[in-house]
Amino acid sequence: MYREGLKELAAVVAIAKRGSFRAAALDLGMSTTALSNAVGRLEANLGVRLFNRTTRSVSLTEAGRQFVAQVSPALQDIDDAMENARSQQSVPSGTIRINAFPTAARAIMAPLVVEFVRRYPQVHVDIVTEARLVDIVADGFDLGVREFDLVPSDMVALSLRHPQRFAVVGAPAYFEARDRPNNPADLLQHPCIRVRLPDGALYRWQFRRGEETAQVDVRGPVTLDEASIARMAVIEGLGLGFFMDQDVREDIEAGRLIRVLEDWTPPFGSLCLYYPGRRNPSAAFRAFLDLARELSGA
Repeated sequence: MYREGLKELAAVVAIAKRGSFRAAALDLGMSTTALSNAVGRLEANLGVRLFNRTTRSVSLTEAGRQFVAQVSPALQDIDDAMENARSQQSVPSGTIRINAFPTAARAIMAPLVVEFVRRYPQVHVDIVTEARLVDIVADGFDLGVREFDLVPSDMVALSLRHPQRFAVVGAPAYFEARDRPNNPADLLQHPCIRVRLPDGALYRWQFRRGEETAQVDVRGPVTLDEASIARMAVIEGLGLGFFMDQDVREDIEAGRLIRVLEDWTPPFGSLCLYYPGRRNPSAAFRAFLDLARELSGA
């Protein structure tokens, strides 16, 4: 009798959950080719197709739906058993998967992730960055990092006591021929690097000073959806940029960028680690949370 491997079964469940071979391959740390081959082997040995595939989509066949419905609970039981065993480890090991938006990932990299890897070299930390909000449980993550008001209500949240702050910046050469803006409305007289959100909408720059608030739909020569590219455009003098403070702090300190409207960009909410409640967290998971509490003074 053919004994299907757990990887092949997990591959089918992951594809069914994600609706995409590529997304499932990323979740499982496999190449798309290896994932496709694993599913092909399983289908060949079962003698049925589990998926309908086209160049644009993938969906379960009726046999596939029945198969996933029966296999998923069994795989979950196996995962629970393995997690329970890992919780008994004396030395943390294994993998911790973290989902965060890019700025949050940069914020926790040092000192939290760097220090954790130094203390626990047998643990692999896998960080996935994306701007969209995801269901960390459904997508197979152990932890998420977001602002507190974006943390789902059914999750446990741990504040990292790391206040966020925006910064409006321009290159020194840019200001040689232009006056600096004194209030948000002045930005309409400046070319600005526009930001596209994950849903396709253009971001309006947000400001607050005391009880005053302002929202500016800036104009400019370039629209981008990646902070590092926007930073390059600003350093090259194409216009003013609107960033998270930690993304441009070194540039400001080094004199590559000049900060303006600082009194209109006060600190706001802190970042949080968040995670589902677990009965038997692994030793690595517990160690990561303990270090986060230690470094944040929680």
